[in-house]
Amino acid sequence: MEGYQKYTRQYYMPPRVTMDWARKSYIDKAPIWCSVDLRDGNQALVVPMSLEEKLEFYKELIRVGFKEIEVGFPAASDTEYEFCRRLIEDDLIPDDVTIQVLTQSREHIIKKTFEAVRGCKNAIVHLYNSTSVAQRTQVFKRSRQEIIDIAVFGARLCKEYRDKTPGNFRFEYSPESFTGTEPEFALEICNAVNEVWKPTENDKVIINLPVTVSHSMPHVYASQIEYMSKNLLYRENVVLSLHPHNDRGCAIADSELGLLAGADRIEGTLFGNGERTGNVDIVTLALNMYSQGVDPELDFSDMPRLIEMYERVTGMKVYERQPYSGRLVFAAFSGSHQDAIAKGMKWRTDHPEEPWTVPYLPIDPTDLGREYEADVIRINSQSGKGGIGYILETQYSLVLPPKMREAFGYLVKGISDREHRELMPEEVYRIFRENYVNLSSVLKVPETHYVQEKGGITANVTVIYGGKEQVVSAFGNGRLDAVSNALKKVIGDVYFLESYTEHALEVTSGANAASYVGLKDRSGRMEWGTGIASDIIVSSVNALVSAVNRILNSN
Repeated sequence: MEGYQKYTRQYYMPPRVTMDWARKSYIDKAPIWCSVDLRDGNQALVVPMSLEEKLEFYKELIRVGFKEIEVGFPAASDTEYEFCRRLIEDDLIPDDVTIQVLTQSREHIIKKTFEAVRGCKNAIVHLYNSTSVAQRTQVFKRSRQEIIDIAVFGARLCKEYRDKTPGNFRFEYSPESFTGTEPEFALEICNAVNEVWKPTENDKVIINLPVTVSHSMPHVYASQIEYMSKNLLYRENVVLSLHPHNDRGCAIADSELGLLAGADRIEGTLFGNGERTGNVDIVTLALNMYSQGVDPELDFSDMPRLIEMYERVTGMKVYERQPYSGRLVFAAFSGSHQDAIAKGMKWRTDHPEEPWTVPYLPIDPTDLGREYEADVIRINSQSGKGGIGYILETQYSLVLPPKMREAFGYLVKGISDREHRELMPEEVYRIFRENYVNLSSVLKVPETHYVQEKGGITANVTVIYGGKEQVVSAFGNGRLDAVSNALKKVIGDVYFLESYTEHALEVTSGANAASYVGLKDRSGRMEWGTGIASDIIVSSVNALVSAVNRILNSN
């Protein structure tokens, strides 16, 4: 691909790289989560949320469990300012929740920001200025020292306004475009801010290191975070925070490796909404931890509700293949996948005390408010007998014999292939009933009577065939064998009884038994029939008659 020559690496490895984080294999506890949906996410929308929409989103974030929520950039617009005031004046901030507001290092903006949070029980004032080589040389045309002076100026003003503004305020500083900044300079400017704020155990400072633009592979970012974590002044009183964007598709990896490297906090959004390719998706990041047996301290147990709210108020869509949350992420169309899932679910039923290890399902869909029947086994032309059988068994309590399940699977796949679409469970069930259940298109048996005799049973069978009704008697070693022998007197010895199974139905509409009969015709071809009735003897006869009708219809 032409044009690559004009690009170069815009990131910087730290002067000392130890990569101690690489020896860790997992994250053992949830970070502090901060949602930036209402600020970073909102400013990325084509149509930003209204005040009421932001309020609905805010309440949902609290329900999910966020304890820190960046609610806006109050100096940016009247809506942002009014939203902040509404939360405070209407007492909409729970005692255990802290709101966060963003400000540039300019006095009139800092002043407006403190006006917006006046009287707030708990607020974080988030100061930032850009520090990267590209920003310094191209946008601001300032030296390193001048960039430090901007940050220190803002930090001092924040202290001054905190002292004269009613409320409880903490501070956060971000060297914006951190990933394009020399690590030594990022450390210098963050330490300069810390020297102004002088964090203590009771007044900790957040140092936020954003992937404003993703330039490198995740291990580079992790090395940058590790360097900062090991060299920041007042580290014991600093909450080290990450704010990854997703330009390279690495936001999740950046966050996970960054946490291993020493970070304490994550700023991100639901489903990754944000400018350009978005922010880190907190849903995915949290559920990655959940799937490893770590409590993420966020509640995503009603994913459909969360998605409905999100899509409605933002106008965005959750991609069908979005990890954990997408409509199709648990869907299995492949026959081999369906078979493995169905067997895994059966194994889990037999071993409920064991950890979750169902093939192809990293977490239990029901933990997210999803349903197996609607969301996991999906039927199309790629599906297999296992998945189709799973649908009939779990939703309609029909346990087909393996060979019948295979034959029915080919029928369903063929219909889906011809119609070029997915088939819903109720359609699969309808196809099954129309093709196998209680069939009487050519031959009918409206009535049977049985006489117990020595060595077997005699069946007196009323048969309607070829427009003629007759009563035929035959002897057999059981009821079904006797009825089968009677039918052969009418249609000839055109089949062999190969298979018979039965079971009670748990979920039915007035019926409580199902029977399955497999017959082989003279050519060796297998045909199946199913009987469903309230009486097991009637259901077995219906299954036999259904299979006979399929043979007669195929000749």
